Amino acid sequence: MSIRVPTTGDEKQSLLVTLRRHRDAVLWKLEGLDDEQVRRPTTPTGTNLLSIVKHLAAIEYGYLTEAFGREAEPLWFTPEEDMTLGPKDTTAAIVALYGRAAASADRTVAEHGTDDLGTAWFGDTITLRWALLRVIEDTARHAGHMDIVRELIDGATGSHRPD
Repeated sequence: MSIRVPTTGDEKQSLLVTLRRHRDAVLWKLEGLDDEQVRRPTTPTGTNLLSIVKHLAAIEYGYLTEAFGREAEPLWFTPEEDMTLGPKDTTAAIVALYGRAAASADRTVAEHGTDDLGTAWFGDTITLRWALLRVIEDTARHAGHMDIVRELIDGATGSHRPD
């Protein structure tokens, strides 16, 4: 069942539920596929489902953990490698990484107000609100890419889990 965003409620909760809805769509795009399929490049640039999830994990750690002074787990890849897959990048490892990054981000959101300030990786001061919107934007954009990649792999369509 897809996650529903409440139509009433406070800003932070609405933003967090929206992010969770898109995270769920990202993980749903991997369901039912084998390791070869999630790694299969389907575009001239080599885009594949698993590398997108790896990238999104790094985004969550960067904007919603490190930017607010919390320590992220040590990653086995550099920022330049977040869209490429290496031997350690199994489906299970990347899905687990994304889960840990999301849990860490959720803790940051729970501990801070939307006007609290952090420092982005590029040096600018940001609010938690801005960081949440940025991660929602990235996650939604990449979930859309995943819609297309998944359809090219096995014909499956849909933007969110069916109800």
